[in-house]
Amino acid sequence: MKLYEYMAKEVFARAGIPVPKGRLVSTAQQAADACSEIGPVALKVQVLAGGRGKAGGIKFADTPAGAADAAATLLGSEIRGHKVDRLLCEEKLKIERELYVGIAVDSSPRRPVLIASTQGGVNIEEVPEKSIVRRHIGVTWGLFPYTAREVVRRMGLQGEPGAARIVDIILRLYHVFRKKDAELVEINPLVFVSGGEVVAADARCNVDDDALFRHRDLPEVSEGTEMELKVRALGLSYVELDGDIAVMANGAGITMATLDIIQRYGGRPANFLDAGGGASVEPTAKALEILLQTGPRAVLVNIFGGITRCDDVANAIAQVNRTVGIKVPLVTRLVGTNEAEGLAILHKEGIAAYRSMEEAAARVVALAGEAAS
Repeated sequence: MKLYEYMAKEVFARAGIPVPKGRLVSTAQQAADACSEIGPVALKVQVLAGGRGKAGGIKFADTPAGAADAAATLLGSEIRGHKVDRLLCEEKLKIERELYVGIAVDSSPRRPVLIASTQGGVNIEEVPEKSIVRRHIGVTWGLFPYTAREVVRRMGLQGEPGAARIVDIILRLYHVFRKKDAELVEINPLVFVSGGEVVAADARCNVDDDALFRHRDLPEVSEGTEMELKVRALGLSYVELDGDIAVMANGAGITMATLDIIQRYGGRPANFLDAGGGASVEPTAKALEILLQTGPRAVLVNIFGGITRCDDVANAIAQVNRTVGIKVPLVTRLVGTNEAEGLAILHKEGIAAYRSMEEAAARVVALAGEAAS
């Protein structure tokens, strides 16, 4: 479960990590009031997506009127596919230097790894490897102060004002990581501000879903866009993408393979939708209806029937075709349990089906291309 920035900062602050003064606001007037109290502010959209700054999700204001105007612009807007309904209005920092500090689970050695860099403020994936310091942490003994000091030394900060404070922040960050059963805790950027203070200008905390029963103090956060939450309410796995070919398949592996093969033939998938095994007619039909509402140029249904019955999928498609009407090209691939029955149902609806995944992918990409021209 991902925490919003303001939630993560509350967790960090309770652990003794310095964060900017701020307030959560949901109206322009509240933003103006916060600015009156705090002074010059940064208004930051609260969405579970990275790259908010590049997407226009952070604005600055020096006066209450300016804060109100900025809030009015941001509230109700859409950032990275998420509608903005809350802002973190916090003091505008006079930043002198930006660092990166994070702790994550490294699945290969099955240990936490401490990651640090003097190049903060950008995605860590964009930082050259030579500028990153990594140190694995033993689960039994945890993070020792000397290890944190070694990381700071390797960052080239030893002896600088604030170095001891960074060591302390790293140790406190690891405490949050362990105490909250986190998969990731991150400060990007961790900044030097005028006066020599070190402050967590941003905060990220992702908690292991399987450990949430131990953390009743944390708010429940539902991640996803409005459409993603709508489909997940049906018990299906769904992620929005930025393409124009809607996809429904059964099983995570075959769904990922379907996305890959569409791209191989030059197409752009619009979503990941895993209908799972054994989905009945009604949820499958509802999921297909929702896919059609997203406005794709074409739809590919790729089913390899094991637990899932091909005739159930075909009946779902037929139901949608009769009740709603499928107004965009639909390509199906049905193979497996009750395949013959499923193909017969689709034949009555005038819908062709393929046995080859390659043929189906090539056909849907071609149809999407024709719809675009």
